Amino acid sequence: MTDKNRNLVGQCVVLTGATSGIGRATAVQFARAGADLVLAARRETVLDEVAAQCQALGAQVLVVPTDVTDERAVRALASAAVARFGGIDVWVNNVGVGAVGSFVQTPLKSHHRVIEANLIGHINGAHAVLPHFIARKSGVLINMISLGAWAAAPYATAYSASKFGLRGFTEALRGELREWSNIHVCDVYPSFMDTPGVSHAANYTGRKLQPAAPLYDPRLAASAVVSLARAPRDSVTVGAAATALRVAHWVSPALTGWLGASGFERYLSKAESAPRTDGNLFAPSVGAGIDGGYRQRAAKGKALSTTAVAVGAGLLIGLLAHRMQRRG
Repeated sequence: MTDKNRNLVGQCVVLTGATSGIGRATAVQFARAGADLVLAARRETVLDEVAAQCQALGAQVLVVPTDVTDERAVRALASAAVARFGGIDVWVNNVGVGAVGSFVQTPLKSHHRVIEANLIGHINGAHAVLPHFIARKSGVLINMISLGAWAAAPYATAYSASKFGLRGFTEALRGELREWSNIHVCDVYPSFMDTPGVSHAANYTGRKLQPAAPLYDPRLAASAVVSLARAPRDSVTVGAAATALRVAHWVSPALTGWLGASGFERYLSKAESAPRTDGNLFAPSVGAGIDGGYRQRAAKGKALSTTAVAVGAGLLIGLLAHRMQRRG
């Protein structure tokens, strides 16, 4: 086995946020690859369900209920993994929560909680596992980030802050660890995935939320994570929409922010009413599947989404050409 083409059979993989969406899909794909799994999330009963699914595929699984905002709990997670499997080969920071609403109408405690889960939770995971990796001179740390690390999300300001912060954290950490050639810090930037995440999010808009098209199968993001565990590289983007938004933000951050805000405001003006809720910020959510079911509901809007993508691509080309002319 070479460092650039890892055989995952018998490798110990710690995965946080393992009960739904990308996390659950990732657990299943690691199980199919023959890895030993340590699954972490807040809901033990649902962790047990995921564990049974992975065990049916032949994986050895340890369940460790964990709130990643609790640094002691995360250290206990790392210790439990080492005690059960003798070491940790791959650590995947996958927890992600959101709060949607105008900045001033979203409770400050909710802003704090998003930062604690998305950013501090990843930092807690890295701080728990990296001493182990350094002692072994080997390991793969994978941070699940988002296209939100490149394009700001108006009306989800704390989410944007956490994801922009995660990108900086990952890049800085990678620089620090450059002397250990077999320790890899990887980041994943998925497009909008069809997961239950939106239904789990805190919602202070008073309107029913639905993710923006195009939506992708969360198993694509899971495949990207498993591929990074096998052949680590710095960064991977999942879905053409994420790549387009990265380019758009590079061309004009102000324009992408304005378009995002105006588009969301138009959506809210037509959306159905819905109760305000803290979602899964302070207590685990109820749903636990991989898919959110939004792709089927959005099928009627496919033509509109395709048109929007085409218009966006034309705008990007025009802006790039204008920038090149100015430089020339």
